[in-house]
Amino acid sequence: MKKEWFFDRFCGVQLVIYAEDGKAVEVGAEREVATHALGNIYKGRVANVVTGMQAAFISCGMEKNCYLPLEEGAAEFSTYDGTGMSRKLSLKEGDELLVQLVKAPRGNKGAKVTCDLSFVGKNLIFLPRTDFLGISRKITDPATRERLLKMAEKLRAPGEGFIVRTAAENATPRGFKTESEYLRRMYRSVLEQAVGAPVGTAVYREYDLPVKVMRDSLGGVGKIYVGDRELYERVLRLVRLRSDFSEKNVVLHTGKRTMFQEYGLTEQVYALASPRVELSNGGDLVIDKTEAMTVIDVNTGKFTGESDLESTVFETNLLAAREIARQVRLRNIGGIIAVDFIDMAEEEHRAAVEAALTAALAEDRAKCRVLPMSDLCVTLFTRKRSTSDITSLMLKPCPHCTRQGFVFSDIFMAMRIRNAVTDCFANGYRAAILELNRGVMEEILREHYLTAELEGPWRGKVVYMIPHRTFHEEQFTVRGDNHSVLTLPDDAQILY
Repeated sequence: MKKEWFFDRFCGVQLVIYAEDGKAVEVGAEREVATHALGNIYKGRVANVVTGMQAAFISCGMEKNCYLPLEEGAAEFSTYDGTGMSRKLSLKEGDELLVQLVKAPRGNKGAKVTCDLSFVGKNLIFLPRTDFLGISRKITDPATRERLLKMAEKLRAPGEGFIVRTAAENATPRGFKTESEYLRRMYRSVLEQAVGAPVGTAVYREYDLPVKVMRDSLGGVGKIYVGDRELYERVLRLVRLRSDFSEKNVVLHTGKRTMFQEYGLTEQVYALASPRVELSNGGDLVIDKTEAMTVIDVNTGKFTGESDLESTVFETNLLAAREIARQVRLRNIGGIIAVDFIDMAEEEHRAAVEAALTAALAEDRAKCRVLPMSDLCVTLFTRKRSTSDITSLMLKPCPHCTRQGFVFSDIFMAMRIRNAVTDCFANGYRAAILELNRGVMEEILREHYLTAELEGPWRGKVVYMIPHRTFHEEQFTVRGDNHSVLTLPDDAQILY
């Protein structure tokens, strides 16, 4: 199986895709201007303490106050095997403190934060305020676990903690020592910055999306493709720190078309904006996200089968189970997911579909738990998610239906336009004439989504923008022109 990572940045967004045999398996996206990334550390102030909830709400400069459990202690690290002491926080209104973002704000809920700060390295996680010594459960050899824990224990000062990561299986004492010293210096610099910083300041920012992926998820990957030169240099620097991956396998894309277009990934990303997913046999899924859970409906669609109804339904449900596991991973859907499979009469068929879903979800790095299928052929499962899903970047509430539906976001429209204009120039045109919704055009000009393209791959080209009040937000056209003189309407303007 060919396993590849694709990294790119454009329109103010960093995008990463993990593909197996050319088929996208994971997609991550992050705005480069985002200030509230997971792992960031903020100087906050206690806004109020709710004794009945054993929680405090912290003002950290975000739109909503952050939620801080008072009896969390080492709970954030309970997914690792280890020992340590938890502590109960004693806070009062007005106290200033450092907190770290562990769950992003979503909908009407504010972010979740912790006082148990952590600094992540390649082999170790340093816990400067948490008396905890842990090790990854993926390291299973007893002798290796004992050796690594002893190495980490020697580095601990009173009240500190370390977690040994999976990547540390072959680490040396010298490597542990070097990394621990670096992480301690990072913590000290955070404390120094926090002294004079105002409340709401991010005194430490976690690595951006591609670097986090590079740090954690490269096992067994053959090639890394990068579509941006600045990002390519950053990826190279990180690869040189690893012994398990050669920098020769990092490829800078220099083609005329966008990298995702060149490798057939663009349409796969676009498809994530649709609630409907087609199955290979003609059946389909409909994915509906609600406030409390995500509901997935399985339909036979165009598939009529070749024998009896039970076989037709069973085949569709089996395909659906595997595709559902892929879709929740692709879209990074978390929380409770309810799947309404097509009714099956045979008990063995229900068991087989449930087993197929469980096996497919086992490939997911996020923790999933599948409950038994009911007599109505409804299956519930949970999936842990820490980052926002890709559709939150691609969609926004529709302004035309009292915000009950969704339309493409302005930044996603900029991405689609970027691809279309790049294709136009790749076909040999010097000028691209873009007709689009006036509001989308104004947003593109205001946010400078396409500035990097004009300064790079579109240098020497011209993009003329023609606004239309009658165009829907999702409607646009691009055509090329090589004439020296163009006839355009009075309200046309050159992009930047």
